[in-house]
Amino acid sequence: MPRHVEFEQTGGPEVLRFVEAEVPAPAAGEVRIAVKAIGLNRAESLYRSGTYIIDPVFPARLGSEAAGIVDAVGPGVAGLARGDRVAVVPAFSYHDYGMYGDLVLAPARAIARLPEDLGWIDAAAVWMAYVTAWGALIDTAKLAAGETVLIPAASSSVGLAAIQVARRVGAIPVALTRTSAKADALRKQGAAHVIATEEADLVAEVERITRGGGARVAFDPVGGPGFARLVAATATRGTILVYGALDPRETPLPVGEVLGRSLTVRGYLLYEATCDDAKLAAAKAFVLDGLASGELRPRIDRTFPFEQIVEAHRYLEANGQIGKIVVTV
Repeated sequence: MPRHVEFEQTGGPEVLRFVEAEVPAPAAGEVRIAVKAIGLNRAESLYRSGTYIIDPVFPARLGSEAAGIVDAVGPGVAGLARGDRVAVVPAFSYHDYGMYGDLVLAPARAIARLPEDLGWIDAAAVWMAYVTAWGALIDTAKLAAGETVLIPAASSSVGLAAIQVARRVGAIPVALTRTSAKADALRKQGAAHVIATEEADLVAEVERITRGGGARVAFDPVGGPGFARLVAATATRGTILVYGALDPRETPLPVGEVLGRSLTVRGYLLYEATCDDAKLAAAKAFVLDGLASGELRPRIDRTFPFEQIVEAHRYLEANGQIGKIVVTV
């Protein structure tokens, strides 16, 4: 009997439980996938704990990123067939689909066919990170060659993807991390510069790196009191994209600096790209081309077997990883 993970109440990782249930044949516009690997994402932890931008509807499913083999194809689906190697791009609500299972349904528009040389674990680690980075940096901020981008929480899977996406277009990625413990790893992943924000003056370091100009783009999943320093380090007419709130403390907005230097501060959600057919196609092409060229390659921090999904969530919330956590099925 196929298994999936669900939860009946919000809380810590311990609320997750396995359920055995038949998976129906795919409806029109859907495919059914025999899952080989699942990518974990911070949003899933927030959703499970009741602190995400949408509330769970119980019993709630989890997961938006997986890789596997097409098991069945629903009516009206073109270009996909049983036996195809595919990955699921996060392009749907948690209320509609969940990828934490060994046999799952997914909308066909969210499917990307995989290159033959891309293994299951890497394939499950690609789409949330790289499409988020592409959508924010390339599609929205129009990051270009020679421009500097600040990347807080740079050791996360999205942070590492942002470093690689920036390098792919010739920009200068500056990785921000709390201490220097992860500095060498971030440089190996392509960061042009690393700033340990608890050990160095962020604004002074950015001024040094940019010769007083500031960073044209900042890509922030943290918020909190440190946001004011990020604003100060951004160039006149620069853009700050906020895609998370890892720091639960209040986030100050220095209105005088925003006005005085004509800054743009906006929120960014992955679904801006994945719910628009044209943007989704462009994102898939950018990522697949980058994988083929070797310019984009996910870093896997650790894998867990499906049976240890609770332990995997605990590890995710410990914040010690550099790169992606993947669950194998």
